[in-house]
Amino acid sequence: MSEKEFNQIVELHSDALYRFALKNIKVVEEAQEIVQTAFEKLWLNRNNVNLEKSKSYLFRVAYNYLIDMIRKQRKEADWTEELEQVPNTEVVEFKDLKRVIDQALNSLSEAHRNAIMLRDYEGYSYAEIGEIMNITEAQVKVNIFRGRKQMQQLLGKMEYYI
Repeated sequence: MSEKEFNQIVELHSDALYRFALKNIKVVEEAQEIVQTAFEKLWLNRNNVNLEKSKSYLFRVAYNYLIDMIRKQRKEADWTEELEQVPNTEVVEFKDLKRVIDQALNSLSEAHRNAIMLRDYEGYSYAEIGEIMNITEAQVKVNIFRGRKQMQQLLGKMEYYI
């Protein structure tokens, strides 16, 4: 892969990669770090990565780094914050649908959330998602189905949120 080809890949995929990272991690600086790391690894492995597979490679690197960051944050988290959560009986009012959907999406497991985001937000095929997440195509379908089902249960009737 030449420098020109690498720059074209950056132009084509940096925005989608950033959106994916930011949607998961919610911190601009950390999302930028994920994107930077993905492109850095692509550059370092430019001779081993097929040009046609560069997009999948970038998302796989970003996904793996994202998972590592989330695991690290969980280990460092102060568990007392979770004990102080608002009881479930309290009704929370939301004014916009995006916020409600984002909250439901964030409550899903990492595998379900990432599979749904790659499929519905980024438009990847099941095979591409499987390659990015390093799971089978069948497992991708299961994760998406279960994630959507869980979101449906979480959201319930929309009139409660509007």
